[in-house]
Amino acid sequence: MSPILQKVAPIGEARDREVLKDAATYVYARRPEGDALAHLFFPDRRDGPPRAAVVFFHGGLWDSPTPTQFVPHCLHFASRGALAVAAETRTLAKHGTSAMEAIEDARELIRWLRQNADTFNVDPKKIVIGGAGGGALLALLAAMPKPKHLPAIDGVDCFPQALILFSALVNPVSKEAATARFPDRRSAKRMSPTRLMRRKLPPMLFFHGKSDRITPFSEVEKFRRRLRWRGNSCELVDFVGADHSFFNFNVSHRNFELTVLAADRFLVDRGFLEPASRPSEF
Repeated sequence: MSPILQKVAPIGEARDREVLKDAATYVYARRPEGDALAHLFFPDRRDGPPRAAVVFFHGGLWDSPTPTQFVPHCLHFASRGALAVAAETRTLAKHGTSAMEAIEDARELIRWLRQNADTFNVDPKKIVIGGAGGGALLALLAAMPKPKHLPAIDGVDCFPQALILFSALVNPVSKEAATARFPDRRSAKRMSPTRLMRRKLPPMLFFHGKSDRITPFSEVEKFRRRLRWRGNSCELVDFVGADHSFFNFNVSHRNFELTVLAADRFLVDRGFLEPASRPSEF
C-alpha cells in the first residue's frame, strides 16, 4: 500500500477533519453567498527555487463541497515538492449557486495563486490544474477559451500550464443533471469544452473508465482526437471495466496508485517536478 494511503483516515466526517488538519486554509475570494476556500498542502521544504502548484477541483456537479476527494493526491504531490491545493468553489447545496459561479471561482483561484506566487514560493508559469467530473470541466474552462474571450484581470490570467483530468465531463449538454446546474441550456452549450477547440492548448492527461455511465468514455475519446488533430498534446489512459469513481483512493487503492504515479511521470516529463529519488513513490 502507498505510504500516502496510510495517512488517510476512514471515510466520513472524522476523515474530513483528519485529512484537512495538515492543510492551511485560505479565503481566495469573498462572495456574497460565502467565502471561497482553498486548502493548501505545503512541501516539507519551504525554501529553494519557486515550485509548481497542483490544484484539484472535486467532482459532484457543483452540488456540495467535497474538497477531501483529492487530499490523497495533494499529499502525494506535496511530498514531491509541489504546492498542492484542494479547492472549493461555490455549490448549490451550500451557496444556492449554479455551475456559472463555480466556473468563475475556479478561474479566480488560479489568478489568486499567481497574485500570491511570492508568498507561496510558486512559479506562476508552473500551474497545473486537475479535477474530476464537473471539476475537470472547471479545469478545462480555465484553459480552453481564447485569451481575447478570457482576458487577464489586473494583468493576471487564469490559464494553466498543464491539466490532469479524471472521469472528465467534456460536454455538459450531453448530461441532463449537468445541464440543470446551468441557468439555461444555452449557457450550458456556451460553456461546453467541445465548442472551445483551438490550437496551442496546454498538455492534458485524461484518466477514464471504459464503463463510465456518467461521463461516457466515447465522448472523451472523441474529445481527445479533436484536440490532437489541432496539434495539441493530449494523452488518454483508459481503464477497462472501470466506472466513474474508479480512481478514488477509497474505491480502489490500486487504481489510485496507478493514476497518481502516471500523473507524476507526466509532470516530471514536462519539467513541473524533479524526478523521484526512487524509481517509484509507491
